[in-house]
Amino acid sequence: MGHREQLLAGAKRCLYERGYARTTARDIVAASGTNLASIGYHFGSKEALLNAAVMEAFEEWGEELERAMPGQGGSGESGEEQLVAMWTRVTKSFQLHRPLLVASIEAFAQAEHAPELRKQLADDYERARGAMAEFIAPGDAREDNRVARAVGSLHLAMLAGLSLQWLLDSERAPTGQDMVDALRAVSQGLGDFTPDVTGATVAGDDDPGSGDPVVNEA
Repeated sequence: MGHREQLLAGAKRCLYERGYARTTARDIVAASGTNLASIGYHFGSKEALLNAAVMEAFEEWGEELERAMPGQGGSGESGEEQLVAMWTRVTKSFQLHRPLLVASIEAFAQAEHAPELRKQLADDYERARGAMAEFIAPGDAREDNRVARAVGSLHLAMLAGLSLQWLLDSERAPTGQDMVDALRAVSQGLGDFTPDVTGATVAGDDDPGSGDPVVNEA
């Protein structure tokens, strides 16, 4: 293993043990068995090295999440059972990668001032949308690229939100069954509202007092 690989491995170790913001160049040198000059030679700066380590750690976690996708829990499962199993496996991955989740939040804050990191994270999210759509989008939705991407985006947003809830309070964060029950309830609730041509939303039941539909202005 060359110095570059050693530095990446050491930086990832520091991300898990110390977090993004608290890791110093000397921490990485100690963890990698290299020297300070190697950081500048291979990456230019400690920040660039940490950014590369974050992206590599994300890729490794992403491979684990792919194994959590529907269809990985065994044959004979219904679609609902596969989704419950998927979200359950996802939350278990949070336990293994809690330090990475915390480090990723710190990295997102850094991305506001680091255009290259921001682009890397944005590109990574775009790939994740496609991957989630491939596993989760229903067969008919996959025929429409826009809808398939939207399905992937929705589940990616749920993944990000669930990870934050789990970091703050794992005991009260939603379970896999909670996630699927909520999706079903929202899906059923969509049938209770019909968009008006004016952009207003018309409730399914008429106002008993006037006989006219109840209109909630958008």
